[in-house]
Amino acid sequence: MFRTFTGQSSERGITGLETAIILIAFVVVASVFAFTVLSTGIFASERSKETIFAGIQETKSSLEPRGAVVAYKADRGGTDTIYKVSFIVSNAVGGEPVDLTAPYTADGALTDPDVSSGAEYKTVVSYNDQNQFMGDVPWTVSWLGNSNEDALLEEGEKAEISVWLLIRDTTQAISSGTATSYWTADSNGANGILSSGTILEKNDKFSLTLSPPDGATLNIERNLPPRLDAIMDLK
Repeated sequence: MFRTFTGQSSERGITGLETAIILIAFVVVASVFAFTVLSTGIFASERSKETIFAGIQETKSSLEPRGAVVAYKADRGGTDTIYKVSFIVSNAVGGEPVDLTAPYTADGALTDPDVSSGAEYKTVVSYNDQNQFMGDVPWTVSWLGNSNEDALLEEGEKAEISVWLLIRDTTQAISSGTATSYWTADSNGANGILSSGTILEKNDKFSLTLSPPDGATLNIERNLPPRLDAIMDLK
């Protein structure tokens, strides 16, 4: 508010109270603006940190293949095909333990694989080729070298994963003592991944995807050779 004084001199000005009010208003507006900017920056920083930590966790929980991918030949109604594929996995970059509780077991008997009763498996193996896709297929695990005999794949441990594409004809196998014929499903409870599809033959291409509960998936893609041998190292 301006004031005018009469007399020999005339002066106009602003009182100290008015100056203080204007200054306080500027400070309040600046504080609100600064708080908004800082809050936005802190939120963005936290989100970035969470993304980085999630990426680190994803890497630490990843699996990596070790060694060969081995396929085993079977006779399916007079046609040569593959009944099992095995590969070895370990932790990538010494990552977090991966739960490899398997839904099936195998002890070398003619009736393999057997359903693991009550197994709460978290890692899933899927299969696909040009004719079919199966999201959850039978697989077993065996531990190689040093292990602490639990179901966790930890740093320094190696596990052999066997994926069962066909199931043995247990009736013929038990009566003859050999396993020369294979079914796509059997009464033992294990449903071969090709139970309603097309069997693998020479020159066919297929892929297996191992999906742990955390971390990146492991994809294995291979081609069968022009001639199928009893045991093959697939390149």
